[in-house]
Amino acid sequence: MKTSTFVIAATLAALSTVSADAADLVKVAIGQRGLWDSAIVELGRDKGVFAKHGVTTEIVYTAGGGETQQAVISGSVDIGISAGTLGVLSAFAKGAPVRIIAGEATGTAEYYFVKADSAVQKDFRGVKPTMTLAYSTAGSGTHITALRFMKEYGFETQLVKTGTVPATFTQVMSGQVDIGFSTPPVGLEAAEEGKIRIVALANDLASIRTQTVRVTIANAGDLAKRPVVYARFIQAYRETIDWMYSDDAAINAFAKWAGITPMMARRVRDGFYPKEMLQLDRVSNLEGIIQDAIAFKYIAQPLSAEQIGLLLQLPRAQGR
Repeated sequence: MKTSTFVIAATLAALSTVSADAADLVKVAIGQRGLWDSAIVELGRDKGVFAKHGVTTEIVYTAGGGETQQAVISGSVDIGISAGTLGVLSAFAKGAPVRIIAGEATGTAEYYFVKADSAVQKDFRGVKPTMTLAYSTAGSGTHITALRFMKEYGFETQLVKTGTVPATFTQVMSGQVDIGFSTPPVGLEAAEEGKIRIVALANDLASIRTQTVRVTIANAGDLAKRPVVYARFIQAYRETIDWMYSDDAAINAFAKWAGITPMMARRVRDGFYPKEMLQLDRVSNLEGIIQDAIAFKYIAQPLSAEQIGLLLQLPRAQGR
């Protein structure tokens, strides 16, 4: 399938610097505060990267990709970071005014864990149909990952919506939920102290690590009105990622923002978030994503080439 290019990609070279006085406001919803990839906009804003590109950001955090997607569709925000790709396909197929303007995560840093005394073992061995498995919000990346684990590992359990990563951790530790999801840095200290056991990594699944499981989305109406503003936002977002992988100051900034030590911050980045995970310019393995969307009943039939061309408004030519 061919995919489209970002509608104003040709203008990026001319948008290198914009006066702060002329800054355009972009409202951004981000799923799950406290994670390496959910910090990009805020750290870039604090460093002045977005201001350099004439963008002022107003940031709200949600309980997951499903809530982020709904905020974009309703028009209460302009851009959503880390929306689950299958959920976006479903909304678009139903006529929602949503467009994918960048990749967000190809593969994911999530892990699944249980309390230390749980009967559940590695690779979900010992799971019973009466047990509960957490996901954040309907249509989120964690929802999709949970469904994939159940299908590919061949077990049954009850899925339970638990919201944010810290809320999920609390529900597992208090015994309300049997199996939780988390994303570093949340839970790493507990794992080191033997309070929890990690039973699976999301990237254990080929269907996760080879696919762009989360994307950055925009409200279609505002994107059509202000394409140059969105181009500047993506340019600033890209520059912030480059900085976060090249400057120790970014490690310290993230540590302060997340309330962790610089040593833990470096472990999170280097151990769980390879830079290639955060590529922006493609939706990897789109054919496989569409097949999963049909299998999990997110869409009834494959999207046409015309539909894909409309949905994908990415910064550069696609590669899968």
